[in-house]
Amino acid sequence: MANPASYRPQPGDIPTDPGVYRFRDEHGRVIYVGKAKNLRSRLNSYFANPLTLLPKTYAMVHAAASVQWTTVGSELEALQLEWTWIKEFNPRYNLAFRDDKSYPYLAVTLGEKFPRVQVMRGERRKDVRYFGPYTAGAIRETVDTLLRVFPVRTCSPGVLKRAQRSGRPCLLGYIDKCAAPCVGRVTPEEHRALADEFCAFMGGEAKPFIAKLERQMAAAVAELDYEQAARLRDDIAALRKVFERNAVVLAEDTHADIFAVHQDELEAAVQVFHVRGGRIRGQRGWVVEKVEDSTPDELIEHLLQQVYGDDDSNRDGIPRQILVPEQPSNGDQLAVWLSGLRGSKVEIRVPQRGDKAALMETVRQNAEQAMKLHKSRRAGDLTARSLALQELQEALDLPVALLRIECYDISHVQGTNVVASMVVVEDGIAKKSEYRKFAITGDAAVDDTASMYDVVTRRFRHYLKEQTARSGATVSGEISGPLADQMRVQPKFAYPPNLVVVDGGQPQVAAATRALVDLGIDDVYVVGLAKRLEEVWLPDSDFPVILPRTSQGLYLLQRIRDEAHRFAIAFHRQKRGKSMTVSALDAVPGLGAAKRGLLLESYGSVRKIKSASTDELAQLKGIGPVLAAAVYGTLHPPEGAATVAPVVNMSTGEVLES
Repeated sequence: MANPASYRPQPGDIPTDPGVYRFRDEHGRVIYVGKAKNLRSRLNSYFANPLTLLPKTYAMVHAAASVQWTTVGSELEALQLEWTWIKEFNPRYNLAFRDDKSYPYLAVTLGEKFPRVQVMRGERRKDVRYFGPYTAGAIRETVDTLLRVFPVRTCSPGVLKRAQRSGRPCLLGYIDKCAAPCVGRVTPEEHRALADEFCAFMGGEAKPFIAKLERQMAAAVAELDYEQAARLRDDIAALRKVFERNAVVLAEDTHADIFAVHQDELEAAVQVFHVRGGRIRGQRGWVVEKVEDSTPDELIEHLLQQVYGDDDSNRDGIPRQILVPEQPSNGDQLAVWLSGLRGSKVEIRVPQRGDKAALMETVRQNAEQAMKLHKSRRAGDLTARSLALQELQEALDLPVALLRIECYDISHVQGTNVVASMVVVEDGIAKKSEYRKFAITGDAAVDDTASMYDVVTRRFRHYLKEQTARSGATVSGEISGPLADQMRVQPKFAYPPNLVVVDGGQPQVAAATRALVDLGIDDVYVVGLAKRLEEVWLPDSDFPVILPRTSQGLYLLQRIRDEAHRFAIAFHRQKRGKSMTVSALDAVPGLGAAKRGLLLESYGSVRKIKSASTDELAQLKGIGPVLAAAVYGTLHPPEGAATVAPVVNMSTGEVLES
């Protein structure tokens, strides 16, 4: 734990301008980001008498090794830069609002050629429009009802490709619940228009669609086309069923997000109701650990930054009104920033009376119930994780707490397609964003010990290289010039673990230990978990450590080892599948992977490429007459020559192209 006096900048060196600052630890990681109207005043407050600091601020300044700052022209610029840094570095001492993953969302993948409607959970993705969340039963019923009116694609990429190859749609295409763009029943533009209409309906624009269908039904009746009129009548009933599922809670011209917070000394639960057209169109929830000493108005400011600062949220639309339980700090600048994101004025208000205040109380009750549910779930999980980490530390006689564990596993089939995996556990919880895959070739693929030595060497060589390159991160001062460019380089790996676990016994442990010794690293401990008897092997030990079968520490090691094994096998199968897929286009001289993909994307299959003439092939951008002639000549061998085989996955026997 560092002494704040060791990295405190001279007060005269800190400007009095508005700006953004960040604290870094000894490994160069950003652990806290903040903004200030007066940088000198704010930063000096962190280096006051430690006895006067709040507990969380005290922990933060003693975990840091340097502080850096950047001056900006206004408080609005400081607000924008602070959010940019928080998104980029994800500091551990900043408030982080994490979505409640218990409810699914209805998602439309607008980034695909043929947009797809599907149910999604977890982190939000780019170029995807989200609606909800809903309960699992309600969301599937909603999709099934709307597909009869908006027959948008719902199939997986595999089903789509199979339909394109065969020229036949899936079952939904035959029962008119998909427009079947895969076989050309509608053009990509027409299918995208269907997806846009689906999104508009789910976004609250239901009445225009219902009115349009009613006019079409009346016209069909006037023309005595009663079958069409009956179909339109059923479509109208389906839309009304979905539309009326949301009760009217406010005036129909109300477009607002209503936030409420329930908090204690350690955590805060946040709920929001999305009201569009006076109806509740969705609800979201977060639970945040209060690692930062913040007032209620600062909590609201950080909340609005994270909810609306994300690109996906901008695409879904920021409402005209944002109703909060307390005015956020820097509320005027925050409203200007949100107005810039929305493209029109945004109003941040605290409802005092009436329907909006009553609805906010309902939202607050939801937040209170979410907090109770979160604590009841977490109590048992936290106790088990703490017990497992403590048991493991004591059994292995380690002098440091196991805050971060990395596990490595090697996967291959008789020495071919050798790969390795690295999985990460922090505080007993898997951190999938820091999982890594390694492809192993050459001498390193000779056996498991050589592969293990290679993988551990590569991982920690990157760490040493990045530590040297980012040495400026441990120097306090203003961020400018080459240091600013250097800080923008994102490391391939995070900080080093306290413990390395390898899948194997003495040989694998010895290989990993030798790799660390050769790199001069002596503060990372290594153990191995042998599968047969679940023995724990330590370096330079002739006898394993036997943990009780009911030990929580052994359970934790087994879960980490099994996760590393799963991750390695998944990568190995992917690599093996690619290596065992052969194509007729592989034999074309001068045709690389990019142009091979261009041909397949343009024509759809080798069969259609084979039916094209040389002139038609040469018209494709990047092909040219010489390469077109080579493709044509390979696919049309002279009589008596060997025929060209179709594309076949050799591991499954599936014909991928013909």
